[in-house]
Amino acid sequence: MNRVFEEVEDESGAVARYRRHDNGRGFVSVKATAHPSAFIDATAYVENGAEIGANAWIGTGSWIDVDAFVGAGAFIGSNVHVGAKAQIGRSARVGSHSRIAAGMRVPDGARVGRDTRVTSGKRSVAKAA
Repeated sequence: MNRVFEEVEDESGAVARYRRHDNGRGFVSVKATAHPSAFIDATAYVENGAEIGANAWIGTGSWIDVDAFVGAGAFIGSNVHVGAKAQIGRSARVGSHSRIAAGMRVPDGARVGRDTRVTSGKRSVAKAA
């Protein structure tokens, strides 16, 4: 079985290498981990060092940045940016068009509304709804 890799060059000329995830066909860095049961949409990206847990859902156009963590059963809506080293807890839900800043934590079971910005001014999102 031959593995097909895709390379993407950024504006600085650096080339990143991705493979297509079997469930959803999303771009997963060769240096990232995505559980086979996770769904990663064909237009989503998972960067180096990121980890996607079992049964997680990564929506259309979403970007999981370097060293970020998305827990088992978490739902990431469309066009969401999960910043570098951010953590999305198990069964948490992040609404479409939201931005989770680098290093932020969304606890297990928490809900982040649509078009929400979780920034460095907040230590973490409020407890589960």
